[in-house]
Amino acid sequence: MDKLIELASTLVSGAFIAVLAAWLTNRSRNRQEQQAEIGALRVQADAMTVAVTELQSAATTNRLLWEGPAERGRTFLLAVLAFAGGAARARIAGGTDAQSGLVGFGRAAELLSRERVATKQTVAAVREPLTRAATAAAPLMRSSDPAVVTATEQLLNALSDVENTARLEAALEAFGRAVNAVTAPRLSWWARRRAARTA
Repeated sequence: MDKLIELASTLVSGAFIAVLAAWLTNRSRNRQEQQAEIGALRVQADAMTVAVTELQSAATTNRLLWEGPAERGRTFLLAVLAFAGGAARARIAGGTDAQSGLVGFGRAAELLSRERVATKQTVAAVREPLTRAATAAAPLMRSSDPAVVTATEQLLNALSDVENTARLEAALEAFGRAVNAVTAPRLSWWARRRAARTA
């Protein structure tokens, strides 16, 4: 009878140890997977933030180079000078008033055409950071956390109007909060309980 009791206790303790070992192994594996997901999410969020910053920089550069009042004034002044120079040249060559006016308009149109091509090339530079932002957003849109998905959608919507810096900054801040909430270290059960008691 003693041997039977000893055998039963050995079986029970062995089963308990096996269940405990399986539980600890699963818990450890789940924790490692969770840490890997958090690390991947951080990398993806960093890529998104960098792409948004590059896009803001490209838009600001475009605005400073081509859209400011000083630049528009410079373009207008150059067009007037090109018109006057072309008209004077045609007049010197013996052209009539109408001919010199047409030559002047042609010179001004040529200058404005070159300016327009340069403007379009600069605007095209915004396309690359926008593509990077969309590429960085793709894995974030598949996140298991709905707050990250929503914040990413809002950030992409804000990127459609990059000139609205207040909206873009608010969307970027909301995106950062959502990512930080998901990637913040989780408190252990004991720490949460201790915090609840002290509160």
